[in-house]
Amino acid sequence: MKRKVIIALVVVALGIQLVPVDRTNPPVLNDLHAPAEVKEILVRSCYDCHSNTTRWPWYAKIAPVSWLVSHDVDDGREELNFSDWRAYDARRQTHLATEILESIEKREMPMPIYIFLHGEAKLTGSEIGTLRAWRP
Repeated sequence: MKRKVIIALVVVALGIQLVPVDRTNPPVLNDLHAPAEVKEILVRSCYDCHSNTTRWPWYAKIAPVSWLVSHDVDDGREELNFSDWRAYDARRQTHLATEILESIEKREMPMPIYIFLHGEAKLTGSEIGTLRAWRP
């Protein structure tokens, strides 16, 4: 009985790998133009989920984690996509910049699980200050 359960679990684990997951990066047409220090911070800490230049890590290819990563990227791009930044009007850009800073100051972004897996994404106080001074 135990052996049949293990075999069934292995078959399911292998079978779910066949479920397609969208890991595409659409073209970047209206990328953010910002001072170099601001852009570097945002690229390092935000762009994987909030742009069309996502770096898909190895674990984004293994179900069911791949489903979660793809979902998070889809949600992130829908909420804010730096690859579309210049397509947003000035009022929207200002609003988004305010929301970005609020999310960062509350330590909601980058998401804690993302920082755990990508330690380089963690923002220092100085970097938060740089983003606080930035005006789109």
